[in-house]
Amino acid sequence: MTTGAVLATGALTAVPAQAVTTPTITAKGGYLMNGATGATLFTKSADTKRLTASTTKIMTAKVVLSQSNLNLDTKVTIRKEVSDYIVSKGASSARLIVGDKVTVRQLLYGMMLPSGCDAAMSLADKFGTGTTVKARTANFIGKMNTMAKSLGMTNTHFDSFDGISNGSNYSTPRDLTKLARSAMKSTTFKSVVKTKSYTAKTITKTGATRTMAAWKNTNALLGWNGTLGIKTGSGTEAKYCLVFAATLNGEQVMGAVLTSSSEANRTADVKKLISYGYARI
Repeated sequence: MTTGAVLATGALTAVPAQAVTTPTITAKGGYLMNGATGATLFTKSADTKRLTASTTKIMTAKVVLSQSNLNLDTKVTIRKEVSDYIVSKGASSARLIVGDKVTVRQLLYGMMLPSGCDAAMSLADKFGTGTTVKARTANFIGKMNTMAKSLGMTNTHFDSFDGISNGSNYSTPRDLTKLARSAMKSTTFKSVVKTKSYTAKTITKTGATRTMAAWKNTNALLGWNGTLGIKTGSGTEAKYCLVFAATLNGEQVMGAVLTSSSEANRTADVKKLISYGYARI
């Protein structure tokens, strides 16, 4: 058969997997999997422990959404301790106001879109057990570590609910991708992380309705080539991180990059991995 005949029959439409060039990424660690099967598609120092920054909040959301009999409309009153924490850490916030009543659902948006550490702390305080804020948040972090073990995240440890490390908050690209795959099975989680902008209406101390300024998602890749999320992270030591998921024409890829030197390099790395994943599948 001539080459022309082969082309005419469409026999060459599928590119063999081995013909796809493996990308080079600038991030110190990276991992990519087939979201449907869990099969590994790419690794770079995939099991090296690194700081996770705000990608930690994926686990915070996972633990909250795993609570039995969870009511997303339950109202949580924002405590002064939360405001004090944000000020003391200079942390990213959803600008929640002390005394306002905010639903669990709204707190999830406030945590995952603008990366609000105030929302993360409010959730940890709500769903942890203990007689003080400190005890409840510590208990919640314990739940995060229990969940990590149950998901087979063998190179992960959390010491915070938001990624502001106290010296022992780390994970790996492979472990964070395992977490992402599990978290994305929740329709609530999936809806939250793919949202570009969300406006919450909270209840003030006097019972009035407060319309918050819109929370914008920090993930600029949303919508690009089927990107559905999941969470950015950045910090002085952690540099730039991103845990991502994308689906196009029925093909699903998920992965993570840790310790990218810049936001631009992080974006370029993830675009390469998503495109490569689709080509491999």
